[in-house]
Amino acid sequence: MKDILADVGGRPGIDCRGFCRYCYFKGVKGEEPLGCKYCPPSKRGCDYCTDKVREKYFGFIPLNIVLGAVYTDFKFSGGETIVISGGGDLSCYSDLLELTKGLTKIGLPIHINYTSGKGFDNEDGGEADSLVKNNISEVSFTVFSTDRALRREWMNDKSPDASLANLKRFCESSDVYAASIVIPGVNDGEDLYNTCSDLEDMGIKGMILMRFANYREQGLILGNDPIIEGIDPHSVGDFRELVTEINKEFSFRVTGTPLWDPEIGSPYTIRREDEILRELPKIEREATILTGKISAPFLSEIFDKISDKIEVAPVDKDIGCLITIEDIKKLSLDDIKETVIFPGRAFVHDREIEELLCRDGVKRLIIRGPDRLTADGEMSISMSREEVLEEEKRALEELIRMINFYGV
Repeated sequence: MKDILADVGGRPGIDCRGFCRYCYFKGVKGEEPLGCKYCPPSKRGCDYCTDKVREKYFGFIPLNIVLGAVYTDFKFSGGETIVISGGGDLSCYSDLLELTKGLTKIGLPIHINYTSGKGFDNEDGGEADSLVKNNISEVSFTVFSTDRALRREWMNDKSPDASLANLKRFCESSDVYAASIVIPGVNDGEDLYNTCSDLEDMGIKGMILMRFANYREQGLILGNDPIIEGIDPHSVGDFRELVTEINKEFSFRVTGTPLWDPEIGSPYTIRREDEILRELPKIEREATILTGKISAPFLSEIFDKISDKIEVAPVDKDIGCLITIEDIKKLSLDDIKETVIFPGRAFVHDREIEELLCRDGVKRLIIRGPDRLTADGEMSISMSREEVLEEEKRALEELIRMINFYGV
């Protein structure tokens, strides 16, 4: 069964009471489509890789339209959970309370997928009180810091006392997963420990630490890097150590994105499960797997254990699903095999990547692979180790079937 999405729309920087200083949608340049799996075969460009990737809504979507879409989706497809999401801050959606009232008629638990609390004004937590009465079972709350001055300066939060009061009330009645983009010299170090201590007292379920990305190779694909001049984000190794350290110090579960989950060992927990790896289908043909710099060593470790037919080739981008055609242009073709499988969600047009990967005269078969091969910290924080392993095994089985069908 799937989640039912209640998309309320909203524009970054407008329908959230102003940009946070670190917002990835600040200063977005251009309207050129990136290319993606939804594009028609004949040309690059579709609604998803042109507008949706830039969160280009016209504003919040009227209540009756959101409710109508959810009721229709539930009638025809069913579901287990309703997830309210959008491009703005959900606490700024003026019909949020009425929306949750309307959704209670379906009888499913409701998740608030993203809020920073910037739209709340009641310092006694009254907005959260009203919402949790309407089947709110889970909330994703961007905290950044519990220091009021830092929230004002870095989040443009004009009512930090109200934001944090409502966060506390959510914690008392639902599962709250806090999130914090970690910026070196701003909200790491002592401030991060103070924030985590406050969140522990509130009773959060878990916390997702998000490495701040400031440059193209770290994941900025909308022409707006750097977001903040003079800030060098944590290295991948330093960030992994930070996540591990915070997880040890506090009672709630801590994961990181783009990595890592200290309790489960993801991404790619399966790499240490030799018995499960032996259960995977035998790899019968050769292929090159294109991926990001973070996934590459994990995938190499897996394939080194089960086959000598696979070449894992990282591009100059940390995260595989944020690979663009510019990354492919810089890729050396020296060791690329005649079948290439690239990440399913990569922002490239199929015809363009095929042309680039055959530019040396070798006729290669270029295949878009599975959407994901593992669970990053945003997913795994609410999953068990067994669920993560099951998902990874299923994804690798799909990938191996593609290798065996299309490979040389």
